Amino acid sequence: MTLALARSTYSSFGAMQTFGTSGAAEYVNRQIAEGRAQLRKAISFGAGTKAVEDLHGIATECSFNDWDGYGAQPVGRETIQQAERFLNALPLEMVAPSVGAEPDGQITFEWYQSPRRILSVSVSPEGDLHYAALLGYRKAYGTEPFFGEIPADILRLVHRAVSE
Repeated sequence: MTLALARSTYSSFGAMQTFGTSGAAEYVNRQIAEGRAQLRKAISFGAGTKAVEDLHGIATECSFNDWDGYGAQPVGRETIQQAERFLNALPLEMVAPSVGAEPDGQITFEWYQSPRRILSVSVSPEGDLHYAALLGYRKAYGTEPFFGEIPADILRLVHRAVSE
């Protein structure tokens, strides 16, 4: 008999996910996802739902070569799936980002407060998160892997971009 241990993690913003591989852990993850989906549909969490709707609109508008008239690559199904996973992993109380497509076929999420307080996160089809932030006179940029949970560095940058 093999026992799988499930580890729960909570970010400072309240996100939760289990990393177990047993049937029970998979059941818990499904229940968490369903609960979060129901909360996102609530009026007080409507911004997150709008971001998902915007993502699906972009998926339709930017799914072919040269969608911008300047040779842009299409936004593929894998990129949309990764981007939707990213949105669903955001803590419920977090301000929803604006959603856009990039000419290289990636999806970008942006938290804009002012010209000197902005964070952009691009999602690749492989699940890489490329980010760049301007927070006052400080800059931050880099790449983090996305495995279903928003990296802590990116969560901190979102918080700083929208709350300071």
